[in-house]
Amino acid sequence: METITRSHDRFEIAVDGDAAGRALFVDRDGRRIFFHTEVGEEYGGQGLAGRLVGHALDATREEGLRAVPVCPYVERLARRSGSWADVVDEPSEDERAAVKGLATS
Repeated sequence: METITRSHDRFEIAVDGDAAGRALFVDRDGRRIFFHTEVGEEYGGQGLAGRLVGHALDATREEGLRAVPVCPYVERLARRSGSWADVVDEPSEDERAAVKGLATS
């Protein structure tokens, strides 16, 4: 069974209670900047990253924030799907700089 939770800087997906992946973000001026997404190797190929990021983008919309994908995976999913076109913005150079070098732990 999968569960997705959110904390102040990440969405996490667990499978049967075990951490499987995460999408990291920074909230800044009404914009949620997604800068890193990962799923553990042992969970690859199960569609977990897509479900995690989809949930994160839906939650961002529900919270009234704009989604700013610096993470290449978030950007590809958001653009390919089109389901989040109303909430996704291009990152500015300032936003890219704000998350550059942030720890992924």
